[in-house]
Amino acid sequence: MPIEPAGQVRKPTAPPRRTTPSAGRVLLSDQPPVAVPTEPIHRLVLDGAAARGDHPALVDGITGDTITYAQLASMVDRMAAGFAEVGVRPGDVVALHSPNTVLYPVVYYAASRAGATVTTLSAMTTAKDMANQLSDSGASLVVTVGALLPVAVEAAGDRPVWTCDRVEGHRCVTELLDSEGPVPDVPVDAGSDVAVLPYSSGTTSLPKGVMLTHASIGVNLAQIHALHRVDEGDRVIAVLPFFHIYGMTILMNLPLRHGATVVVLPRFDLTQFLDVLEQHRITRAYVAPPVVLALAKHPAVEGRDFSALTFLMSAAAPLDGDLAGAAAARLGCEVGQAYGMTELSPGTHLVPDGLAADAPPASIGRLFPSTEGRLVDPATGADVGDGEPGEIWIRGPQRMKGYFGRQEETDTLIDAEGWLHTGDIGTVDAEGWWHVVDRVKELIKYKGYQVAPAELEAVLLAHPEVADAAVIGVYDERGDEVPKAFVVRAPGSQLTEDDVLAHVAERTAPYKRVRRVEFIDVVPKSPSGKILRRELRVREG
Repeated sequence: MPIEPAGQVRKPTAPPRRTTPSAGRVLLSDQPPVAVPTEPIHRLVLDGAAARGDHPALVDGITGDTITYAQLASMVDRMAAGFAEVGVRPGDVVALHSPNTVLYPVVYYAASRAGATVTTLSAMTTAKDMANQLSDSGASLVVTVGALLPVAVEAAGDRPVWTCDRVEGHRCVTELLDSEGPVPDVPVDAGSDVAVLPYSSGTTSLPKGVMLTHASIGVNLAQIHALHRVDEGDRVIAVLPFFHIYGMTILMNLPLRHGATVVVLPRFDLTQFLDVLEQHRITRAYVAPPVVLALAKHPAVEGRDFSALTFLMSAAAPLDGDLAGAAAARLGCEVGQAYGMTELSPGTHLVPDGLAADAPPASIGRLFPSTEGRLVDPATGADVGDGEPGEIWIRGPQRMKGYFGRQEETDTLIDAEGWLHTGDIGTVDAEGWWHVVDRVKELIKYKGYQVAPAELEAVLLAHPEVADAAVIGVYDERGDEVPKAFVVRAPGSQLTEDDVLAHVAERTAPYKRVRRVEFIDVVPKSPSGKILRRELRVREG
């Protein structure tokens, strides 16, 4: 079944609008609708892989090790058969805990082909956080790498732990490639079966499993492709983590579906990143704003040949318009933004190919096809007009099935009419260009990672010299949002900023650490006891 219109990307004009008494002012894309796929994600992405033969699918950006498309198709089949032989059954959950490697997509698609749901974990997660996710998701098998093995083993408990590289005393998933068993042929209901279970903090609370079906992920690929084309001639750099929905969709599923070559890096190192951009003649790069800042201003960029680069996309956090313009001028390529969230598989907006120069500064772009948007005043519940700020509401087939085992929290995020309330404040102009201007949700986004204030507050309150605490996101001198703690000392305490920073650092993943501390006399709260973060933001100035 075709899932996107054929031909080139249509350059959008002002999107049509319709208003209904019950639904408010509903904003639509000007693109034709896309079909919702019925195939499982492994088939949707890899059905054409074998026919691409020796064309490189995945390249290790450090070693040069390469997996061709024909090899990728064969490896996924063999590993899926191996998973079935060792007892992975339809409905099981396989936990994938790894930095980016060329083997990561093989494990991901093979587990899917065996009928399992994949739950992805950050390579920087702590054993405690990992154990919580394994327990909550019901994972029965953990796949990790040797460098992360101590954390994985501590978190896994009685669960078997396999590695992607050979480590004495542990089974390696490459053994499964020797399987001679039949390739599993598991019936999949794309609209209801969960393909992947990433964990998100949603708008305010602790991490919870986001149920993304084969159809929600698949239709989002079609929606993206309607505005932004990747093909066999493209070379994509994959430095954003595959475990994160941005990397999973844009750096793995999308380019592999369309025959591009994905050059993989395990982490961001500026020199290494620039070397790969230049030496591998990367055509499309997908990053977060801190990388755009480096590309716009860092002296290491000078003298490099990035002439192959045609498009740089920034997402996961707001990108300043002047910074985007500086990067575009320096690199000689289009620089555009995209917008979404894990609960939306993840995309809803992007700047279409060929229109970055025409887009208003800092715009997140246009609505995806088959996607409805609303902008609603959080105080009154009324829809707002062009140029007026309102909370972004989204309805479309890419929306998640719900939070795993948390119906009440699902119902809090998604209303009875199917609108997902993003918690972000945005605007739209008469030509259909959207902007994100503020956030009503409490979630902090540190370099694309989600940090829940409630989680850090719990850590702070565990300190015997902390009487009360609150955490908000503030912006540092580089434009990154960072967690700041407002701490009330216990009577008689001489607690210092360094004490607080060290306490949190010892108990959280690196990206969750508090970066700033201010001591205050009392945390402002409502009569019901809810922290009044707005007052803290006003105090911050």
